[in-house]
Amino acid sequence: MTLPRLALALLLAIAPPALAETSAEPPAAEASVDQLVEVLQLDALFQVLREEGLAHGGTLKTDMFPSGGGAGWDAEVSRIYDVARLRGDFGAALEQALGEDPEALAEITAFFASDLGQRILALEIEARRAFLDTAAEEAAQVAADDAAAARDPRVAQLRRMIEAADLLEMNVAGALSGNLAFMTGMAETGAYGAVPDDQILSDVWGQEEQIRADTSTWLYSYLGLAYSPLTEAELESYIRFWESPAGQRLNAALFAAFDTVFRDVSLKLGRAAGTAMQGRDI
Repeated sequence: MTLPRLALALLLAIAPPALAETSAEPPAAEASVDQLVEVLQLDALFQVLREEGLAHGGTLKTDMFPSGGGAGWDAEVSRIYDVARLRGDFGAALEQALGEDPEALAEITAFFASDLGQRILALEIEARRAFLDTAAEEAAQVAADDAAAARDPRVAQLRRMIEAADLLEMNVAGALSGNLAFMTGMAETGAYGAVPDDQILSDVWGQEEQIRADTSTWLYSYLGLAYSPLTEAELESYIRFWESPAGQRLNAALFAAFDTVFRDVSLKLGRAAGTAMQGRDI
């Protein structure tokens, strides 16, 4: 069982193409994580993530407990995906990772306050929202397959981006971490009886191959849709940033923040699901 790809979208949007020629003002003398969070449009992004989470909760209810999960299931899922809490926890994790690097914060904030930076973020969120519709996601997968078959040069650019930011490996690791937390939460409720920790770990690792294949497909589909309006030069500048030390540092901070926030989400979902499976009110 895998959770929605909660970490992918923002991680692809945040690395700024700092080498591109833009109309951004020079970095401010000081910047804060609070300013960065505001500029990054996190309220809009986390609203989409909430919608994904609620849909996932509905799928769990259908697949795992025919009784419907008790009267409190939908309410509990809604609490778990509370936008204000998730956004706050994410901001706190970013503060811990980046709060002592004002120079980097100023550079990143200045870029995303620019016209190009805001456009990139809007494209990210728009594509993420589009993927709430299964038909739209399937259409994007077909388009990605067609582009690969036609040897579209942009596919090679997307591959370089994925490799530069280690997006495939980092997202696979994040999915495995989330699934381990989910299964641990379920085990805490006694839903499966006394399951040894090493058995849970083995079961989770057994999903790695399928998660890797699904994530690779999702990445090319999502990237292809989100960045189709960008010019080749803009995309090239984006890739060059991913390859830079600043891009690598920011990438690591973002994955760490998402892992912190959504590992907790997964643990709470697992506990709620384990309780519901046993026919108890949550």
